[in-house]
Amino acid sequence: METSDRTPDGAFDSATADLVRAEYAGLDAGAPYLNTATLGLLPARTATALRAAVDAWAAGRPDTGGFEAAVVAARAAFGRITGVPVERVALASTVAGSVGLIAAQLPAGAEVVVADGDFSSLVHPFAARTDLKLRIVPLEAVADAVRPGTALVAVSAAQSADGRVADLAAIRAAAAEHGARTLLDGTQSVGWLPVCADDYDYLVCHAYKWLISPHGACFLTVRAGAEPTLSPAFAGWYAADDPWTSCYGPIERLAPGARRFDARPAYLPFVGAAASLSLIEAVGVPALHAHGTALAARFRAGLTALGHTPVPAPFPTPIVAVPDLPAAASPRLTAAAITHSARAGNLRFAFHLHNTPTDVETALQALS
Repeated sequence: METSDRTPDGAFDSATADLVRAEYAGLDAGAPYLNTATLGLLPARTATALRAAVDAWAAGRPDTGGFEAAVVAARAAFGRITGVPVERVALASTVAGSVGLIAAQLPAGAEVVVADGDFSSLVHPFAARTDLKLRIVPLEAVADAVRPGTALVAVSAAQSADGRVADLAAIRAAAAEHGARTLLDGTQSVGWLPVCADDYDYLVCHAYKWLISPHGACFLTVRAGAEPTLSPAFAGWYAADDPWTSCYGPIERLAPGARRFDARPAYLPFVGAAASLSLIEAVGVPALHAHGTALAARFRAGLTALGHTPVPAPFPTPIVAVPDLPAAASPRLTAAAITHSARAGNLRFAFHLHNTPTDVETALQALS
């Protein structure tokens, strides 16, 4: 869906609005869910797919063929959403596990640049390698911190604590200038922020937030030519070229491309992800970007009018973090059935496809 299909304020066109309402018909309009940055809400199609899979399994008819088809569909959809061929997409289970795969192969003494306060799953695998040189710098200084000898830059596209978006173009340019590889954590961004995974050597994304999928559906993309930087030592039978004939003994032939780094997928999360990603594709990431960031901008303006100061956002983001709200604010929001979160001293609000301008006004009223 192109941006021309939407009104200037980011509202969905009528067909998209009807689709989203149908998928979230069970939501209480008077109890806004503003917490996608913690956990995305499953759409109706995903809940239906999961119930059907569980019911059949419990009745002694697990649809393993259907499970495998869902894995294939989810992998392909993630590739389309992030603009890469399906052979560039590996299946993962956690962000930390994928980052650990990358960290394990860096040579001793290698320099890794990360942002101060970035999510632990992205940072700690490097910190745990005490023989690496980990440089932690402010988010806005990441690009400038890259220098000759920097081996890797690892950064979240959007910060979990406050929603700030990294200057990704500057980071890519600095890495290219100095020959550093790049790792992007898209967990807090893929689904609303247009991202081309092939702009980075590695992109890892857990789908339970902005891709509105169950926990356990995680993806790792590996740019062409970067495969030799990762070890096949962690490969199991599912990473084989033909997994079902490679269940025993050494794997004779690993899969081509990024599939050789597959973790065995947990079936139910990927059943859910296949359904959820179909909705993300139907709405379109550009439309989701315009919708969520417009609602967040409206909320920011309302907070400012109330005398509050949200964390500055140099790039548009659907996440609004507010450090100066009084202690009573969170209980007041909870009493008004407004789901939000507290992170790093901020109250955090997140706007996604199911949210509306009414949600913004309801939250502002509770804070007024």
